Amino acid sequence: MSHALPNFRHLYYFWVVAKEGSITRAAERLGLAIQTVSTQLTLLEQAFGKALFTQQGRRLNLTEAGRLALSYADQIFLLGEQMQEALDASDSTRIRLAVGISDSLPKFTAYRLLEVTTQLATPVRLVCHEDQYEALLGDLALHKLDVVLTDRAVPTGTTLRVFSHLLSESEMFVVGAAALAHEYRDDFPASLHGAPFLLPTRNNALRGKIDDWFERHAIRPDVVGEFEDNALLNTFGRRGLGLFFTPAAPAADIDYQLGAELVGRVPEVREHFYAISNERKIKHPAVEAILSAVHKGALADG
Repeated sequence: MSHALPNFRHLYYFWVVAKEGSITRAAERLGLAIQTVSTQLTLLEQAFGKALFTQQGRRLNLTEAGRLALSYADQIFLLGEQMQEALDASDSTRIRLAVGISDSLPKFTAYRLLEVTTQLATPVRLVCHEDQYEALLGDLALHKLDVVLTDRAVPTGTTLRVFSHLLSESEMFVVGAAALAHEYRDDFPASLHGAPFLLPTRNNALRGKIDDWFERHAIRPDVVGEFEDNALLNTFGRRGLGLFFTPAAPAADIDYQLGAELVGRVPEVREHFYAISNERKIKHPAVEAILSAVHKGALADG
């Protein structure tokens, strides 16, 4: 009987669980929920059609199939590390920067944060990975990434040895496709009462700030869509489904990046942007260049 090929991420989670001997410890190492890791293991076992672990007390032991799978996983991940080292060595003229970009981070904000790396004396080869915040922190803790760019700091009390560095903060704009922008621009922000809005989902750090701002101004928007992915929200906004919030930027950037026009400024609502690293003091020259640009004001509000 044939089975589907295993998902690479499922295999990676299995490898970490096998090394840790516990789903709980693996979840802490990866920075993920226990249920998330457990689900990935179940999916992998379904793909293989075989049980990979047996439970003995609080510890997971590998089955015979699990030991065989682990031997291959060891070779796969060792070969991946050797391949990366070989590729890096073959391109000694460039600095490799592996960046994790949170899916909630606006794309033009990510570009503005990384643009300074293109101006270094030594060229930089960017390798960008976009994913959910928790998954990126897990990859960072395992040194698969050099830095994570995101809109939230690492929560206090985390077991991961990763550290937040505030890069910048920005006031927010309300923007929309041309027709909507023209309709709701006058008498801002009172004009927004009943206006159609696209908002981040409630697990986004920005959503609470937006809701508080609406409440302070006695605005009840018509929420026509909620999105976890910022790029998807912008796409719907570009098509005129509703107004939406975006970090402050020059009008030309908003028009080019979002296909939208400014409705009004919201200085009371501010979004913060962070670089998260494995070390308290960032040592990667490209990331240090980003921080230096921040300190000089090059990444200030647009």
